[in-house]
Amino acid sequence: MSISPYFLDLRSAYQSEMDDLRFDTEGRDVLRQRLAGKRQEIGFLVQMMELSPEMVAVVFHQGFDFTRREAMDHLLTHDGAGFPAWSSLAGSFEMAPWASDLARIVLQAPGGDKFLTLTAGLEYMAGLPVPAGMMVAGEDEDDDEDEGSDQDGDDDLVIFDDDGDGGQGSDVRARQEAAASWLVQQGFDQKD
Repeated sequence: MSISPYFLDLRSAYQSEMDDLRFDTEGRDVLRQRLAGKRQEIGFLVQMMELSPEMVAVVFHQGFDFTRREAMDHLLTHDGAGFPAWSSLAGSFEMAPWASDLARIVLQAPGGDKFLTLTAGLEYMAGLPVPAGMMVAGEDEDDDEDEGSDQDGDDDLVIFDDDGDGGQGSDVRARQEAAASWLVQQGFDQKD
């Protein structure tokens, strides 16, 4: 399976957001409580969907039960400009009742359709095992040939490097910086 640079960058940001929410200053796992709090603030959080989608997508953590892998695998090949419509993913998953309630709120906001499609992709990726033979496009493939990779190659995960010339990775970084600036303007402490 290959994943677009767009989803790879967002996967990293999504995982960082989950890691930030997981533990309090004393090392206790408080993810469940923090997600519950964020879910109650969905009306406010929808304002951040475009600037920092990973910060809002976490409210749907564990709200999807994926039933059609091929449709979700196909979604992960898209970049931000060519997303399929949210309605086209119908039948690819079931949502928990609380997640369906949140989705109805998100769909009322501008860009809600695209955001929910993105969120489904991020949640799907979060549940994927990371294969031992994960490759970054551009790496020397000879190094991985003898390391027990999948024989038929159909399930290998291919990760693409940022092109370094203002491509998708640069776009994501700019979006993250804008989101961080917006949060500071709202009175939150700046993330290091």
